[in-house]
Amino acid sequence: MLKIGIIGATGYTGIELIRLLAQHPEAELAYASTETYADKMLSAVYPHLQGLTDIVGQKLDANDITATCDVIFCALPHGHAMKIVPQLLAAGKKVIDLGADFRLHDAKVYEAWYKEPHVAANLLAQAVYGLPEAGYRAQIQKAQLIANPGCYPTASILASLPLIKNKIVALDQCIFDAKSGVSGAGRGMQQHLHFCEMNDNFSAYQVGGQHRHTPEIEQALSHLASSELTIQFTPHLLPITRGMLVTCYFKLNKKLSLDDIYALYQEAYQDEPFVRLCAPGVVPTVKQVVGSNFCNLGITLDERTGRVIVVSVLDNLLKGASAQAIQNMNIICQLPESLGLQQFPTYL
Repeated sequence: MLKIGIIGATGYTGIELIRLLAQHPEAELAYASTETYADKMLSAVYPHLQGLTDIVGQKLDANDITATCDVIFCALPHGHAMKIVPQLLAAGKKVIDLGADFRLHDAKVYEAWYKEPHVAANLLAQAVYGLPEAGYRAQIQKAQLIANPGCYPTASILASLPLIKNKIVALDQCIFDAKSGVSGAGRGMQQHLHFCEMNDNFSAYQVGGQHRHTPEIEQALSHLASSELTIQFTPHLLPITRGMLVTCYFKLNKKLSLDDIYALYQEAYQDEPFVRLCAPGVVPTVKQVVGSNFCNLGITLDERTGRVIVVSVLDNLLKGASAQAIQNMNIICQLPESLGLQQFPTYL
């Protein structure tokens, strides 16, 4: 039985980790750190966990968590994991970081987008990007440090992979129009996230290439293309709790039918348990994936404009965060990849 630790256990991704791990047959939550709710039973903080865990939250002690746990999840805002991860790795622990600190390979790129120095830049080369479906599975199996992808990048990369990898689209015309539920902003209080501000509303934010997930998507797609590319990415806030929909536009560089394009997606994802293809021309909705680790893709061809339009949907807290982290845990611990992740979506 794997002994699991969570640093940042009472944020949204942390409590989803707890819920999923409670149902995992090979994992036991042994340590949960929280600065806000130290010394409190987590099921008292989040009553929906009653009967799933009786663990008490505690302030982080690196010596205690490394002595107790085999695998450690860092569910912290950017800038925090880099300060503790070196000590966890030095103790020989497997670490999965759900934040942004180890996703970008270049410390200068991180510092440009996140506006702070990277204090563990020496670890970036050994961090493996935790998106198994994008060709990283073999590296994940051998890794000690996993950089769990962001939610927007997961949806965008999976939508793009067959087109970019097969070099059938113009690399300078990739457009991502993305929408996320409010839980993607985390649990902290911000005025624009108040009910009266976001209910019955719909807004774009960080328009004009300002969102920090932009370089993460560009890095992964450039790797697939074996060529540097620049994308247009615009995020929006949906007045829903969870779920994400990204509409992706790609300009074909050769004439292909929808059946030709669809066949590339079938080939790419035929053995992937968590990527589901809609029938050609059918568009997925958020309700089809919420509560699950699935990413659903809908592929359409606009013959008039010569563009492939791919709609990608996932649960931003699950395939976009916590469930994907457990998928990575399964891989690095030599367990069946789908173990503990067989939940089907909750439509209502």
